[in-house]
Order: sequence, then C-alpha cells, then structure tokens
Amino acid sequence: MSGNTLGKLFCVTNFGESHGPAIGAVIDGCPPGLALTEADLQLELDRRRPGTSRHVTQRQEADQVEILSGVYQGVSTGTPIGILIRNTDARSKDYSNITDTFRPGHADYTYDRKFGERDPRGGGRSSARLTAPTVAAGAIAKKWLAQTYGVKIRGYMSQLGPVSIPFESWDEVPNNPFYAPNAHVVPELEAYMDQLRRDGDSIGARIEVVAENPPAGWGEPLYDRLDADIAHAMMGLNAVKGVSIGAGFGCVTQRGSEHGDEITPEGFLSNHAGGVLGGISSGQAITVSVAIKPTSSIRVERRSINRAGEPVQVQTLGRHDPCVGIRATPIVEALLAIVLMDHALRHRAQCG
Repeated sequence: MSGNTLGKLFCVTNFGESHGPAIGAVIDGCPPGLALTEADLQLELDRRRPGTSRHVTQRQEADQVEILSGVYQGVSTGTPIGILIRNTDARSKDYSNITDTFRPGHADYTYDRKFGERDPRGGGRSSARLTAPTVAAGAIAKKWLAQTYGVKIRGYMSQLGPVSIPFESWDEVPNNPFYAPNAHVVPELEAYMDQLRRDGDSIGARIEVVAENPPAGWGEPLYDRLDADIAHAMMGLNAVKGVSIGAGFGCVTQRGSEHGDEITPEGFLSNHAGGVLGGISSGQAITVSVAIKPTSSIRVERRSINRAGEPVQVQTLGRHDPCVGIRATPIVEALLAIVLMDHALRHRAQCG
C-alpha cells in the first residue's frame, strides 16, 4: 500500500496495524552525529500514550520504543533509523460484530472498496494507533531542530466541542490531560467528557501548534511550499478535517490593510501570515490550527450497510477515545517537526 512515507530528505515511512504484533517506522535522512537514545523518543511517546486518564481509551499500551538501527554508541550514524513499538494490549474480539459492516464516518467503507480486503481489528491500518511511530520520529526531528537552529515546537488544545479554551499560559499545558493552556477551564472539560462517555458518543476538537524561532528562507515554490507541506502532513493525521495557517479562514473578513503584516527595521508588527509568505518561512513563529472530527467508534446505534449492501444497525463496543483530539497535541507537534526538518535539510542542500 503506497502513501506511507512523509518527506523528501528527512523521510519517515510508517508501518503496522492496530492489532498486529508491532508498529514502527524507518526514519531515513537524519544527519550523523545527533546524540540519540530510546529515552529521547520515549518522552514524547509517553505524552501520546493511551490509558493515561479516564477521558481517553483505556487500552493499556506501554508504547515502549526500541531503536533497531541507525544509532551506534548513542549517536546517529546517518543510516536509516529503524524503530519498533510492540502492541501488547489488543482485544480483537471487541471488533467481531463489525467484521462485515461499516462504521458511519469511518474508513471501514473506503478501505473495503479500494482494496477488497481489510483488517477490521481496531481499524487496522486506519487506526490512530499508527500515530505512535510518527511521534517517535517527530522526537528525533524536534531534538535536531532545537540543537541545530534553536527551533522550539509546542502545541495546545484551544477548543473541545463547544467549549472554547482561552490561552492563558504554556505552563498549564502539561498539567492536565487535555493539553489545555488554561487551568480554569479544565473542570468544565472534565464534566463535558464524563457526560459524553455516559452518552456513548464522541466529539471533535481544535489543536494549535507553534514553531518558534524558525530561520527565514525554508520552503520552496510553487507546489512544495512550506505551508502546503505542513497542510499535507496534518491532513495525514487520522480524523483531521481542516488545517489553517496563521489567520486561516479569518483572512476572508480582513482587509489587505489589516491582514498584510507590516514590517519595520525592528521586525514584523503582526503575524496574520502564520510565519509563511509565498510558501517560504519569514522568520516569524509558524502557527498552525487543526480541526479534528468526532471519533467514529461510538456506542450509539447508527444506520449503515454490510459488505453485501444490506441495511444494518452498527454499534461499536470496546475501548475508544471519545475525543481523539485529547491525545493529538504531541502528534501535531511531531508532524510539524518532521516537515520543518525536511525543509531545513532541503534548504541547506540548495542554498548552503
């Protein structure tokens, strides 16, 4: 199955299924000499790991990462870095009732129509479980970008369903399971999720991610624009239905006199462009917003069809995230890091 590799010079190829023996990735193009251990990757994986609160799936995976190649005596060698994460808590029997039916809003239907074969256990290849190797690869990119260019990448949740989360402080983000930057909103978020789980339903979320201190000049015209590649990567994340850069759709109501970021000898006066002009980084913070749809695996019965085209009622049992956006912040950070590292290497190759 094609379409599993992200990047041109820093390439991440993802493999595995939700209920297979393991998932993993091959990361090719990491420059030699980067100090790297499994602990560097584990730190980010623990932020994404399931079962960490009552508001996410209760699947208990340690997500213990193994580095199989590309690192010798704690340093990257420049050869492909192979990583493996074993699946240890899959419960495939939970999916026996949907083997021949399709969950509304899920990739069950399209995978079946495209390939004629699909692994229904946990969604198989379409599962958000496959974001774990991406987070591990992003940990490598994060470390390299920070050490080489001083780039810092971090994200937060700005909205959960109807509940907006006003930004208060980055310090609050690691202190709650929602990655919310506002401690005052957390009780409301918890109450909302508790009721949602009782309803057997799901909800969407909005995630913001920021790359601070990127150099100007990264990106390529016309079709390999930096913002285009960021959007491409973010849309590769399960359940993402919208991506915006900077002002995003807000630019529709802005006049040119407002949207265009004025420049002074001291720098830009605003950042409606989100740090990208003409597909090339401006040196400002790169700001990205991602919209994540509600989870398709819910206990509420919905109308669908089976593989024979007959009408059925579908109810999904088992362990699922009622809001996949709760664990998405480390993933969008990883995706942005992978794209930026790829463009940093491409810029260095062409322009020195």
